[in-house]
Amino acid sequence: MSKVRAAVFDVGHVLYDWDPRYLYEALIEDEAVRERFLAEVVTRDWHFQHDAGRLFAETSAELIARFPEHAALIEAFGPRFNETIPHPIPGMIEIVEELDARGVPLFAITNFSGEFWPPFRTRESHLFDRFRAIVVSGDERMVKPDPAIYALALDRFGLGACEGVFIDDRADNVAAANDAGLIGHLFEGAEGVRAKLVSLGLLDK
Repeated sequence: MSKVRAAVFDVGHVLYDWDPRYLYEALIEDEAVRERFLAEVVTRDWHFQHDAGRLFAETSAELIARFPEHAALIEAFGPRFNETIPHPIPGMIEIVEELDARGVPLFAITNFSGEFWPPFRTRESHLFDRFRAIVVSGDERMVKPDPAIYALALDRFGLGACEGVFIDDRADNVAAANDAGLIGHLFEGAEGVRAKLVSLGLLDK
């Protein structure tokens, strides 16, 4: 019999789609200009600072100092961050709902800004109210795949070795989860997640 009794999810690219393009498609009409802006100004590396715990007021001021001609576009990123996450990944909300209906404990470990998380969580409370605990990297000032965030999460979730399956879209995060004592699954779509959960006895076929 499997010891697995809980499901632990990443959020971005697993439960919900995320891409700054969703916001800037509404703000920059010209595609070439938009792509250059996303490659050179509001980059994913710049945003990663928020996941690590830096405040938007700090990072935006630094970026505006470098690119003053884009001040309005940079300033829009924080208050309109929810627009970068427009919809859930197909099939994943249903899986969470089925797990919850079966009484499977639900948890999450997400690389997410501590500032941006509360408005997003509020918007999606219909889903996240089902979760018993969520570790947010920006609040903890540690990010996946740092082993420390997994150790903190396992302690907070009350999970022992091999008691939780962890679903993430990045191979390095999955590998770190395996090393920490979770059973990692690399996300490649809802169908694969469902098959993994069935194999572990958390869902019926």
